Amino acid sequence: MLKKIGRLFIIKTRFEAWLVIYAIALGAVERGRHYLEIYPGFGGWLLALACTGVVFVAGAKLLDSVKPAQPAVAMGPHSPVLRRHSLNGRSRPTRLPNRRASESRISRRRD
Repeated sequence: MLKKIGRLFIIKTRFEAWLVIYAIALGAVERGRHYLEIYPGFGGWLLALACTGVVFVAGAKLLDSVKPAQPAVAMGPHSPVLRRHSLNGRSRPTRLPNRRASESRISRRRD
């Protein structure tokens, strides 16, 4: 019985995640409004901004934790080709040498 009740609190779809984010945003705006009444001035605005900023962090975490829906139509029988190495055969980028030619022509001009 507890498992059945526990399943009600699991977010399974992105739609449910968006509904939870909306509810968090409503609560955050209300809490921010209370902070503006209690702490007038810069401190209240700073706390209200922090309340609304939390919605972005929590929303990103919620959306990342839910699997995106599978596409209705398959793209094709073949998977895309992934490049494992760059064209020069190295797996990591290399630093470019410092060249005088990288400066602009105006800065090298001497009269």
